[in-house]
Amino acid sequence: MISKEQFEKEIEIIIENALREDVGDGDHSSLACIPKEATGKAKLLVKDEGILSGVEFAHRVFEKVDPQLKMEVLIEDGSRVKKRDVAFYVEGSSQSILKAERLVLNAMQRMSAISTKTRTFVDRLEGTNTGILDTRKTTPGIRALEKWAVKIGGGENHRFALYDMIMLKDNHIDFAGGIKTAIQKTQNYLKEKQLDLKIIVEARDLDEIRQILEMDGIHRILLDNFSYEQTRRAVEMINGKCQTESSGGITLETARPYAECGVDYISSGALTHSVHNLDLSLKAV
Repeated sequence: MISKEQFEKEIEIIIENALREDVGDGDHSSLACIPKEATGKAKLLVKDEGILSGVEFAHRVFEKVDPQLKMEVLIEDGSRVKKRDVAFYVEGSSQSILKAERLVLNAMQRMSAISTKTRTFVDRLEGTNTGILDTRKTTPGIRALEKWAVKIGGGENHRFALYDMIMLKDNHIDFAGGIKTAIQKTQNYLKEKQLDLKIIVEARDLDEIRQILEMDGIHRILLDNFSYEQTRRAVEMINGKCQTESSGGITLETARPYAECGVDYISSGALTHSVHNLDLSLKAV
């Protein structure tokens, strides 16, 4: 994953761009009928069940829109919530609250959905030594939010983007002319560019695992679309020489059997690309 400083920068960019997109030259609905000096209070009302996520992000949005807005947090990120729970109150300029409302809700509803789905995988894998990873199958422009939500849900982040880790997948291997060639070229490239990046290599069968194991410096082998039996054999072959990761259409139902094969990680794009937003509202009080 990227550094904390880079992550914070990504969050700031998301907030700035989202406000630009939503507010433009002004919230004319509020400007038209609410006096500039008017103040008010609103609550974040939960209308669903799941894992709450995005409270800290909401705080950053309110602070960006109007540093004078005050939040009273009742339920923290990562908490399980139910219908009619109140997560927080926000108080201050009525115009400012309304300006921030949609960004806060859009982000929190999606983040909460991702955290909720992630938590179901974490719970399913409880008692094993296998972690659940996200992927790059995220919504363009808000990847940092979605990966943040995975962490809040108890999952772990895979690489953030193309620049913070090497991942040699099937197309890289085929275009390069084979696994060993792809790995050797990659290691030469990293040395030439003086880059310190971990290398993950995808294997499509046990023979490719044998080839990978003949090379040094591999951080993790990705077992793509392996059966349970193939996965068990692969873990035995690798024998702790590097990390192992199962991927390829793994569902909540199949996750634990793969974990019981002994892999270190399971990665699932579904954590971020197949979720149903949690129902939340910001209501004046």
